[in-house]
Amino acid sequence: MLPITGTVAALASVALVALSIPVSLQRMKVDTRIGMGSDPTLLRRIRAQGNFIEYVPLALIVLALCEFRGVPAAWLYTIAILLVLGRALHVAGMLTGVTPIRASGMLGTYGALLVGAAVLALV
Repeated sequence: MLPITGTVAALASVALVALSIPVSLQRMKVDTRIGMGSDPTLLRRIRAQGNFIEYVPLALIVLALCEFRGVPAAWLYTIAILLVLGRALHVAGMLTGVTPIRASGMLGTYGALLVGAAVLALV
């Protein structure tokens, strides 16, 4: 059983739905069924959702491999917290247009991946 990964995956599932619904609603509002159109709100929402999809699956795989290999819980929680906080900050920055928040979120995400990779390489 992978309880830490399972918890983070559950949070990620809810977050993805929370990112996807506003994309769908904005698509209907601006009548853009495919692509991004020219609506800046739709573009921000699509990219916030897309960036989440680009990083979270690999981070969950890395976290699961670490947990499966018996990496100490402190490392698992470090990876999980970096990922969850990083993704939350990135989304907040993307949707508000506040670049420092967005950049902080990416640093957290990169941190989760790099810490996970280092731990995997050493275990």
